[in-house]
Amino acid sequence: MTRDPNPVSDFPVRFVLFEPTHPGNVGAAARAIKTMGFSDLVVVNPACEIDGVARARSSGALDVLLAARVVPTLAEAIEGCGFVVGASARRRKLAWPELDPRACAAEVVASSRRRPVAIVFGAERAGLTNTEMDRCNALVYIPTNPDYGSLNLAMAVQIIAYEVRGAIGVDGPSDEEDGSREEGDGVPAAAGNVELFYEHLQRVLIDSGFLRPDNPRVLMRRLRRLFNRARLDERELNIMRGILSSLAPGSGRSPSATDDPDANE
Repeated sequence: MTRDPNPVSDFPVRFVLFEPTHPGNVGAAARAIKTMGFSDLVVVNPACEIDGVARARSSGALDVLLAARVVPTLAEAIEGCGFVVGASARRRKLAWPELDPRACAAEVVASSRRRPVAIVFGAERAGLTNTEMDRCNALVYIPTNPDYGSLNLAMAVQIIAYEVRGAIGVDGPSDEEDGSREEGDGVPAAAGNVELFYEHLQRVLIDSGFLRPDNPRVLMRRLRRLFNRARLDERELNIMRGILSSLAPGSGRSPSATDDPDANE
């Protein structure tokens, strides 16, 4: 039997660099993921030119660097993903579900069975703000020396990529489906559809008088945490959109959201 030289080459994981500031780190990140067998790199609104420095630092991973998609927004970078995890060097006052790198890798592998996944890394100095974390289902925190916890961006990418590769070797993605499932059951809701749900929810809460239109941020952030933690599947998301539309007719349903006959079960 011929061994697959790259057993994770088709694994549906996306490594996202959010607003990186140093071209060398972009090149080194491309090298880091290729070393672990991955190739899907997305760069969001870079604050640097991806130039000769990036190419030099990519070493033998120039193909990954040149194939990297550069997009203007995080929403575009995670489009179509059902599980999004944000890498952060610091804990937050408003808690997210928090994973260490190994637990994160296990979640990534499990979630990839139904939809692509994205792992988002913030800019070198500022990292990910709460606004970016609002779009993430969980936070991955790399434990470091409490007296010196400085990790280079590419180092962080390398650690997570290594753990994901190890998790694939133990528990790889499966194409088998449970024949008893109905369409949409268990399929994580796509990131873009989840954002439409949050917009719809905010409109209904403002119109009902429950949410102050001049200061919706704190409550909506807490609601995002709640639903991101629940990780709705497509069927559940349609149920929630149906409930909102029933409570507030004309509040703006997505054309893709259909009535669910089991919504009242």
